[in-house]
Amino acid sequence: MLAAMSTAALPPSSQATAVSRDRGDACPGSLRLHRADDGALARVRLPGGVLTTAQAEALADAAQRLGDGGLYLTSRGNVQVRGLADGCGAELAELLTAAGLLPSHGHERVRNIVASPLSGLDGHGLRDVRPWLTGLDALLCASETARELSGRFLFALDDGRGDVTGLDADVTLRATADGGALLALGPGDAAVRVTAGHAARAALVAAETFLDAVRESGTRSWRVAELGLPEPGLTHRLRSRLTAAGIAHDGRARDGGTADGPPPGIVGTALSVHVPLGRLSPPQWRELVRIAPAELRLTPWRGIVVPVPGASTDRLTDGLARLTATGLVGDPASPWPRVGACIGRPGCAKSHADVRLDAARGLEAAGRSGLPLYWSGCERRCGHPRGDRIDVVAGPDGRYHLSTTDAAGREPRSAVMDDPSRLAAALAAITS
Repeated sequence: MLAAMSTAALPPSSQATAVSRDRGDACPGSLRLHRADDGALARVRLPGGVLTTAQAEALADAAQRLGDGGLYLTSRGNVQVRGLADGCGAELAELLTAAGLLPSHGHERVRNIVASPLSGLDGHGLRDVRPWLTGLDALLCASETARELSGRFLFALDDGRGDVTGLDADVTLRATADGGALLALGPGDAAVRVTAGHAARAALVAAETFLDAVRESGTRSWRVAELGLPEPGLTHRLRSRLTAAGIAHDGRARDGGTADGPPPGIVGTALSVHVPLGRLSPPQWRELVRIAPAELRLTPWRGIVVPVPGASTDRLTDGLARLTATGLVGDPASPWPRVGACIGRPGCAKSHADVRLDAARGLEAAGRSGLPLYWSGCERRCGHPRGDRIDVVAGPDGRYHLSTTDAAGREPRSAVMDDPSRLAAALAAITS
């Protein structure tokens, strides 16, 4: 049976009210493991998604020695290791520390930084944001105050193309054509311009402004949008703190973003591949490391960029062919970049279905959809992307509940699907 219906639109984020958490932040990390049905889970923060090839090999070694062998990409360009046995936490921490992946144990969960993955590689950004990335990470790890940030607090460093600006980060830096940077605190329209040389420090000041507001409110808000403060008041606080820090600035309007990642294929002097449902097998990871001269860049869209500076067209073409032979996606016409899913059964006890299996079975129908699909095993919708999409959520009733999510606030449509084999009909019911 398939039923379609309309539901009332949700209020836009600008109308959000304050959220106060009634418990501490339990977001998993490399040192604080999370218990799942398939064993313990570690989430390794990788600022900007950047890994040296030596670090990539260390991660693969940890996954094979201690976990289920796979590496799972997150929507923030981080990596999860799953299926960890009890009592392996100390060994995992030792492996990651030796590889330089845990520069500060006290800050490991707050190093949530996304950055434009093609920055400096394809000529389309306004500047290479790598200096901002390394600078901000160093400042975070040196700040005692930053240790108070939630594991969900997010920084975004945009090279001017607008890709990570659209990810609703708590603190966003975006390169400007005049050589400066726009700094925004929260998802509103207000921003301030700072010089490029002060950008990393200004981003930390913005995070400190948020923490001040949290303390004054007496709440346990983890993200800026949860504070419920009027945007002018928050921007005024930020400007006051910047002045106190000696950082020159002026008010500006924030630029919009796209939240679109690199397309699969050859992009500039790099290879770009999509990882179906975000899981990398050991052979896929090993081939990536073999091809990469120096580093990998994991993206918030569950893709990987392999910089190959100075490579010939033949070398790039050969490298892409080798990666696609392992099952990674190098064709921009593939439907896979438009399909995502949480871990589902059997890894998550809260999941009502094996959503990854059902998503793979519905790939052909999803490829004909006008919107991307995200499959979730329960109403929490863990890892769901930003922007317009169709949510396919498994319910406790054994059925899937589909709904459109519209960033512009238009009225969503929904449908109920008894059998995943009827996905095409369900999609037609809510998109026609």
